[in-house]
Amino acid sequence: MDKFLQAAIEEAKKGLAKGGIPIGSVLVIDDEIVGRGHNQRVQNGSVVLHAEMDCLENAGRLKATDYQKATLYSTLSPCDMCSGAALLYGIPNIIVGENKTFQGPEEYVKSRGVDVQVVDNQECCQLMDDFIENNPELWNEDIGE
Repeated sequence: MDKFLQAAIEEAKKGLAKGGIPIGSVLVIDDEIVGRGHNQRVQNGSVVLHAEMDCLENAGRLKATDYQKATLYSTLSPCDMCSGAALLYGIPNIIVGENKTFQGPEEYVKSRGVDVQVVDNQECCQLMDDFIENNPELWNEDIGE
């Protein structure tokens, strides 16, 4: 398995262990992780700290040229907010662990020139399936339903 997707899965597991939603993300530039994050809406009472947003926040301020050579990994298809952040900063590549549980605006993101690859990782699927089965109300809150 891709070591960067594995790092995103580790982030998802950290979030789950802390009582949160098991979604993780890493930002990679020049074959190095520069930011890591996991969904922290529950832990921090936040409306915006999805995994990708936490990851970008933890990466800190970067130059536009850095973002232009970055890859954003996420265990789950990024939502509209997180996809918008990737578009805003010109991140050209997004690797998605799975999009069966939830699919963000992947076609729109692709139409804006981003290479979006969905790898259908079984561990990512299982994390979400188990979580949703045990926490349907919390999951529906997270996706705005």
